[in-house]
Amino acid sequence: MSIILASKSPRRRELLSLLGIDFTVMTEDIDETINQSVPVEEEIKRLSYEKAKAVKNAVSDDSIIIAADTVVVLGNQVFGKPKDDHQAKEMLRTLSGKTHKVITGVTVMKKNKSDTRAAVTEVTFRNLSDKEIQEYINTGDPFDKAGAYALQGISTIFVSGISGDHFNVYGLPVSMLASMLRDFGVKILGESSEDKNA
Repeated sequence: MSIILASKSPRRRELLSLLGIDFTVMTEDIDETINQSVPVEEEIKRLSYEKAKAVKNAVSDDSIIIAADTVVVLGNQVFGKPKDDHQAKEMLRTLSGKTHKVITGVTVMKKNKSDTRAAVTEVTFRNLSDKEIQEYINTGDPFDKAGAYALQGISTIFVSGISGDHFNVYGLPVSMLASMLRDFGVKILGESSEDKNA
């Protein structure tokens, strides 16, 4: 059994390493356009599924593929990764002083089996000044992160409250993923499903 992480994200690699399992990284590009007429949680689950499916034919039949996709949502607005300084600034100004949701879709897939779920975490920002937003943008940190921020960077000082799995805000809800992997027979700190059926 080999485990494949279908993600280029260094943060997801770090988080998956916390589970103490060996894995390799393999990715294929997909169209990540979000259909605004579909509930965002369903779209994020679909994107994670498509990411896993995209590498399925390139791996062995006994491989287990893990894929994820994360967005930031405030009301009806969906925030992906900012394309430039202006977009990053507008995202952070919009999130300032408000509570938003971070939604991650996760798919675990094998040859004839797949499981796709979503984790939702609420994050509250304190009020941000234009000066600190600009200084943060000048660090270059916002540009590969949904919503233009990340808990593991200096932008953690923007956050005044979190409700839910904080690893989800990093891009991978580790506890939920561990439960999913156990259902695929992966041993993580306890019995796997294969152990129970032995």
